[in-house]
Amino acid sequence: MLPENTLLLALLMSLVFLVAVAYSSVGHGGASGYLAVLGFFGLAPAFMAPSALLLNLLVAGLAFWNYWRAGHFVWRLLWPFLLTSIPCAFLGARLNISPRVYLLLLAAVLLWSAYRLLAVASPAGEEFRLELPSLRVALPVGAAIGLLSGIVGVGGGIFLSPLMILLRWADAKRTAATSAAFIWLNSAAGLYGRLTHQPVDWLALLWLVVPAVFGGVAGSRLGAQHLQGIWLRRILAGVLVLATVKLLTSIR
Repeated sequence: MLPENTLLLALLMSLVFLVAVAYSSVGHGGASGYLAVLGFFGLAPAFMAPSALLLNLLVAGLAFWNYWRAGHFVWRLLWPFLLTSIPCAFLGARLNISPRVYLLLLAAVLLWSAYRLLAVASPAGEEFRLELPSLRVALPVGAAIGLLSGIVGVGGGIFLSPLMILLRWADAKRTAATSAAFIWLNSAAGLYGRLTHQPVDWLALLWLVVPAVFGGVAGSRLGAQHLQGIWLRRILAGVLVLATVKLLTSIR
């Protein structure tokens, strides 16, 4: 149930908008940010995960559209990860694990990824030689990311993006384009997995859809057309730190 107080509802919608702007600028849907915002307002866990996945679908779709139009999408970077991530995201959405152990591990992974993004110097001009990952690497990586994403209720871009940049599979903008498509498809699989055993209050979600869509349009255009690669790396690192803080504060 959303806040009945008008001011609190307006604040919730504003925060959803800001999350969508920040995440879509780096090709993400914002699921971890939405989970943080919804948790801050004390909404029920049963409402949080499907809500975050639906908003992820909208914002990641807008982000992909803008990055694709700007010419940053490379199909060969995406499909090997998808082969295993989509079925694993569906399966992960149907599993129940110890939340405390998982959140601690997840927080450590995100914090390390943020550190590596800030600590590793980029080549001049942010130009990377495109080194496509082999199938023997991409398939297990996709499976692991899909499973984790399905369990926690995110699209997986927050795991895939740092790997793609740190291992130099792509530059920042190709990474953002690939992540947006990856997030959309995994979010769809995860949402379907949850809908098979969990009802959703679609009417309440309408209040969150509008600010998410506007934020997704603004952020993805900013990232695809105006921000340089180094700024995308810094924004992504900031997103990872915020997600880590959110996870640590949610552990009981």
